[in-house]
Amino acid sequence: MTVDEKETGRIEAFSDGVFAIAITLLILELKVPKVEGPHMVADLLAGLTGLWRSYVAFFLSFTSILVMWVNHHRIFTIVRKTDDAFLYWNGLVLLCVSVVPFPTALLAEYMSGPAANVAAAVYAGVALLIALAFTALWQHAIKDKRLLTPGYREDEVAELSQQYRYGPIAYVVAFGLAFVSPWASIGLCLALVVFFAFRGLTGGR
Repeated sequence: MTVDEKETGRIEAFSDGVFAIAITLLILELKVPKVEGPHMVADLLAGLTGLWRSYVAFFLSFTSILVMWVNHHRIFTIVRKTDDAFLYWNGLVLLCVSVVPFPTALLAEYMSGPAANVAAAVYAGVALLIALAFTALWQHAIKDKRLLTPGYREDEVAELSQQYRYGPIAYVVAFGLAFVSPWASIGLCLALVVFFAFRGLTGGR
């Protein structure tokens, strides 16, 4: 293993830890219902059913972080060198990812109420920031091809570049849509997760 590979290995290992912590914290939003009395079984079932917003928010955020982690890994199958700017751009990505549990909690709490548009806008806004951070990280990685591994595939670089080009635009639409239809905004965010996951399955190494 070369020095460059050791450097990128440390970056990816640290990043994996941040992704793992963020995805684990999501489960903390699922609270166990507190019930008592003679109708405990029925009340518990009602309480569990009443957590449907938390289930939806958890599923959306879990799959989002999972797809982000997969795409982050795809970057590191191409990048084999690093510099200070790359480290800071990667740090920005991790900063944004670590925030995901907060908008997830907002969705779970307010998605079915009058403040649903605000909760959806915050969620889509955080997704937009993540998309912008990923785009900046990728653009720095491919600048002058200095950080790319020898023998990298041009078609994979082109595919990732296209993905990062349109991702932020789609999340801007999701952010604006939140003020018109919160559920449509969240639906678009979910559709984007599915899209990026599909691109990873069909275009990854």
